[in-house]
Amino acid sequence: MPHWSVYTGRNEPHDGIDDLPVPPPWRAFDGGPALPPPGDTDDATAVSPDRVHRAKSYVATPESVRLVNAALCLRRPLLVTGPPGTGKSSLAYAVARELRLGPVLRWNITSRSSLADGLYQYDPLSRLYAARERPDRPAAGDVEDHLRLGPLGTALLPYDRPRALLVDEVDKSDLDLPNDLLNVLEEGQYEIPELVRAARHSDDTAAEVLADGTDTPVAVHRGRVRCRAFPFVVLTSNGEREFPPAFLRRCVRLKLRRPDRDQLTDIVRAHLDAPDAAADRLITRFLERAGGGELATDQLLNALYLTGVSGLDAESRDDLAEQLMPYLSATADGDGF
Repeated sequence: MPHWSVYTGRNEPHDGIDDLPVPPPWRAFDGGPALPPPGDTDDATAVSPDRVHRAKSYVATPESVRLVNAALCLRRPLLVTGPPGTGKSSLAYAVARELRLGPVLRWNITSRSSLADGLYQYDPLSRLYAARERPDRPAAGDVEDHLRLGPLGTALLPYDRPRALLVDEVDKSDLDLPNDLLNVLEEGQYEIPELVRAARHSDDTAAEVLADGTDTPVAVHRGRVRCRAFPFVVLTSNGEREFPPAFLRRCVRLKLRRPDRDQLTDIVRAHLDAPDAAADRLITRFLERAGGGELATDQLLNALYLTGVSGLDAESRDDLAEQLMPYLSATADGDGF
């Protein structure tokens, strides 16, 4: 591996992120005061067990290892494209676990998502109600009490180590979001206008606000946030739309393809017991069916698990497996099966 590589893809947690080369001069950030890294990615109180399992069992390809390291070294977002079920979102959890980046900050994109949703949420009505209920307590109306940072806003806090941010299915967004994201990720900073205004009328320049995924407040000075270690950002796309050239130019791009037999076998072994003859037969059937329509790897895993514990005879297991692997597109093979 190149000397600048810190991610190995071996699923063995280590502190290699501390050996990350210095950033290019045009991608160096100086936010502060520095914040300590969050808790361990395997902490059951911080991460759900299914995501820990996904991180531990992820099977990385040589290409994904190279491009993850490229994104880390260049301090650029990683745009991961590919068919459903190829492990695009799981990659973020695997990298965060191996490099001990803490719990993954996840932002699920819909057609209604805006940049503000990812940066912070502010509820002016709750502030107004609080001020009315406690007129004797001016602090009841403080802006920071009714504001919480979003996943993107939290990722850009001045942590000593990069945070991992998953922006899932960015291709579902409206036309403006990629360009809006581009500006924030290029500058590594943003402002919270409500806190900027409040700072003008207060001697206290730091506001204590809640960050995404934690109940521990962090200090935001004069309403401005600037990163210190650029986060490891994974943007996933199912290829449902094209992105502007300016957006693509600023991303490291990784295209995941459907796994071949050897990769499928490795994935099965990582999730379940080593494949036996029945599992090998089911992998063969999965690959044959994949030529006629869209299938996802987790369909194969579901079929392998359920047929393995069902206690059915061989013919019944095959029938059950067939029903658990319908095509994702209803137009494939006529009726979706």
